[in-house]
Amino acid sequence: MAKRTRLERGSLNPDDILRGAFELSEEVTVDNLSMPMLARHLDIGVTSIYWYFRKKDDLLTAMADHVLRESMRSMPLVEAPNWRDTLRTHARTVRRTILDRPILCDLVLIRPSLSSNAARLGAMHNENVIASLVESGFTLADAVNIYSAVQLHVHGMVVLQRLQEKNRQSEEPSGAYYEILSISPETTPLLAEASESGLQSGEPNDRNFEYGLECILDHAADVLVSQRDRGAVPASST
Repeated sequence: MAKRTRLERGSLNPDDILRGAFELSEEVTVDNLSMPMLARHLDIGVTSIYWYFRKKDDLLTAMADHVLRESMRSMPLVEAPNWRDTLRTHARTVRRTILDRPILCDLVLIRPSLSSNAARLGAMHNENVIASLVESGFTLADAVNIYSAVQLHVHGMVVLQRLQEKNRQSEEPSGAYYEILSISPETTPLLAEASESGLQSGEPNDRNFEYGLECILDHAADVLVSQRDRGAVPASST
């Protein structure tokens, strides 16, 4: 990366610091980011950073707020008339957004620290999804359980993949647990056959993500059918 032009005295602002922090984190990761390192990257004195962010945790919280707000703008809505397709698209978009920008996983999922305003924004986002599911015919309990299952599936998959990426980049990298299992036709013939067919149990890949997501959506659809059979939901809601 080209050396930055030194900022003039008095010209520094929080946005400059955040931009520099994101740039540097792409190189050294959030875990290894430090205030002195950031000061060198920005070509300023470290006390200039402390004027706006008293400690690293404050800086990371501001970074988390920024990426959360930015990512929320691109999240598709879950729509009551077409809840299944739009919830599927929502889940896929959340996963792809986090995978495409790993720092989002590091700052919001692995190291969750948000300001009260950003936390409120996240809660409102969840509220809107739940409201759409309730409008489509789910009870409040079922709407919460279904969206919770989707969130855990998406977040669990991306965190697992991110942690495995970090492990591979460490000083003593090792394979993922599903990669080091001892599988052979003699001892585990079914797993060996599955592996030959490209099936990998426990791997956070696209195929396993889609399978798990469809299982959740299938169950949700069954819940609505059950409610309809009891006369609680119009047939059009499924």
